[in-house]
Amino acid sequence: MGKKTIHVSDFSGTVLRPDDEMVRVVVLEHPDLVAGPVRLDATPTEVENIDDAALDVAVVEIHDGRDGDEPRRVVLTASEFDALATDVPMAQLLRTAERVKPPKARKAAEKIDYGTIEHAGKPHRGRVTEEESRIVREHLDEVNKRLADAGLRQIDPADPEHVARYGFDLPA
Repeated sequence: MGKKTIHVSDFSGTVLRPDDEMVRVVVLEHPDLVAGPVRLDATPTEVENIDDAALDVAVVEIHDGRDGDEPRRVVLTASEFDALATDVPMAQLLRTAERVKPPKARKAAEKIDYGTIEHAGKPHRGRVTEEESRIVREHLDEVNKRLADAGLRQIDPADPEHVARYGFDLPA
């Protein structure tokens, strides 16, 4: 038995032949989008006018203290936004305005503690602590099961690199 993959345009439901060109459209934001970005497949002709239909918009954040500390994101047409500037033209205002640094990634703040049973033995570039080595040696089966479940390499107590890294006794 074999399998056959059939590609279908998400926009029109048209079945695409194997030699047809396909375009991937990633929807980043939409009022009906509830669980993050999604991918849609289409034919080039279905999206050829998408650039013509594009709007000139301004995307702004309002930091007014509502909703806790989270800013509100607002999308409006560029002309509506430009009309807010009554003293100086918006183009000039934007050229001379104070630059804002993008927020730093939050991942850097989350430091993984490899000296715990949840993380011991995971591949990492840092130095292996005595606590991590002890956990790996004492709970090798549990650590290897967790690593295998996560699709990571397992620890082999006969591997010279793992012997040196985790302090296993060399086999006689």
